[in-house]
Amino acid sequence: MKRLRQRVEYALVLLTLWVTRLLPWRLVRGMGSALGFLFFTFDRRHRRIALANVAAAFPRKAPAEREALVRQVFGHFGRVLFELLKFSGLSRKQMTRMVEFVGDERIREAHAQGKGALLFTGHFGYWEINAIAQGAMLYPIGVLARPLDNPWLHDLLERMRGCTGNSVIYRRGALRRVLKALAANQAVAMLIDQHIQAPDAVTVSFFDRPASTTLALAMLAVRTGAPVIPVFAVPLRDGRYRLVYEHPVDPPSDDSPEAIRDFTQRCTDVLEMQVRRHPELWLWMHRRWRDDETAESGEPGMFPSAARENGPPEP
Repeated sequence: MKRLRQRVEYALVLLTLWVTRLLPWRLVRGMGSALGFLFFTFDRRHRRIALANVAAAFPRKAPAEREALVRQVFGHFGRVLFELLKFSGLSRKQMTRMVEFVGDERIREAHAQGKGALLFTGHFGYWEINAIAQGAMLYPIGVLARPLDNPWLHDLLERMRGCTGNSVIYRRGALRRVLKALAANQAVAMLIDQHIQAPDAVTVSFFDRPASTTLALAMLAVRTGAPVIPVFAVPLRDGRYRLVYEHPVDPPSDDSPEAIRDFTQRCTDVLEMQVRRHPELWLWMHRRWRDDETAESGEPGMFPSAARENGPPEP
């Protein structure tokens, strides 16, 4: 039954992929918005999570404002899906016309140092399109990601992510592959806005609430000396995308718990700044804050010994 469901899901996505690549951008975005609003209407669980998160982050907003914002968020993520399907089928020349870079000299300067680069962002804006466009117009990168449960959709997404030369790095054997990529002066990108359980977690503040956050970025920065650059992709009014490379974040001074936590907090602050500017572009329906879930996951982490030293601060 599960296999049949996965095949049906894959067939529906393939059909959607074929349709989006035939339609003009205006209709593709309209279909994405419609799908997002459909989920806003019927997905009560995620709508409830998003409303609670927005209320905690923006307590001064009126209930009607919060609901309007959450509706925008659902519409945005519907468009994210459809626009990714469309964008990944473009030629490199077509991709070039769809994006503008801001601060890309920072990634060029990072590569000039010969240590690669560590790029970080969140489930914000058009992060998948950012990675594809960078591979097409700047340098191919390695993307840290989780495998999908559906093997056919997993392979499809991997092909889209790699359509401009990027590689995907999964959890198993990730450390070795990341170090190899950095040693070859390649950039590696990761998301830092998911709830992480021990042994890979450090607790920092995100929207004035404790948030369990990956410490992998900090440990890699200490170990390799690679520059750490925040990257964000936001939509423009004319339908194109602006890919922003912020100033590098100063690396941790050492691998002490205090230095790791301070660095992770500074990276999280950069992400929070972007989310406050464009709250409609972030994944509010994700359970980012889980104060009651601090138990260890039971899985070995990338840096298990460091994680034990850099766990949540004592109350």
